[in-house]
Amino acid sequence: MVLEVALIDVTPGHEDAFAAAYAQAYPILTGTEGCRSARMTRGVESPSRFVLLVEWDSVEAHDVNFRQSDRFPQWRALIGPHFAGPPLVEHFVDVPA
Repeated sequence: MVLEVALIDVTPGHEDAFAAAYAQAYPILTGTEGCRSARMTRGVESPSRFVLLVEWDSVEAHDVNFRQSDRFPQWRALIGPHFAGPPLVEHFVDVPA
């Protein structure tokens, strides 16, 4: 399992519109083969900052099944207009305890 972490800064004043767009875009993301779960969080101290957490079967599931599919442009068309800048996206794996 791979965790995608996307730090998204939204244009101030667009927070509610972004959240509504995410609600519409959510099934596009979670319906992708290899997507296990998705969750969007919002900053308390910085309410224009959001963090998207997506569990994927693999980095390839994210890159090939989502980013290189027709799903990604649909997703981006909904949420992208609210971005203050490009999101910072990285992948992470669990560290054994």
